[in-house]
Amino acid sequence: QVQLVESGGGSVQAGGSLRLSCQASGYTYDNYYIGWFRQAPGKERERVAGVTWLGDESYSDSVKGRFTTSKDYAGNTVVLKMNSLKPEDTAMYYCAGTNPYSEDYPPPQSRFLYWGQGTQVTVSS
Repeated sequence: QVQLVESGGGSVQAGGSLRLSCQASGYTYDNYYIGWFRQAPGKERERVAGVTWLGDESYSDSVKGRFTTSKDYAGNTVVLKMNSLKPEDTAMYYCAGTNPYSEDYPPPQSRFLYWGQGTQVTVSS
């Protein structure tokens, strides 16, 4: 059974940085996509970043240039580095994994079958 466990997060002042990790276990295949999502109170869930099994990255316009994601193949860990954080980045952050997916572009929402427990990121002004 696939499990995703996030770590990192916390509270930081605007302009600061945080690092989130997503440890994947239970996958029996290598070609899966990991996405990063966030949801603030009263707002819809937003996909902010993701990485294909070959390491191709994608970002939403709201975080492009500030967030980077990368995959550690050996450890089955995906990292989200968040720089120049803004108060509007405050949200619960989740990583999510797909069923087998080999395309080099982000998958539709329906492909994300496995979700982490979430970690809170709070940015104060």
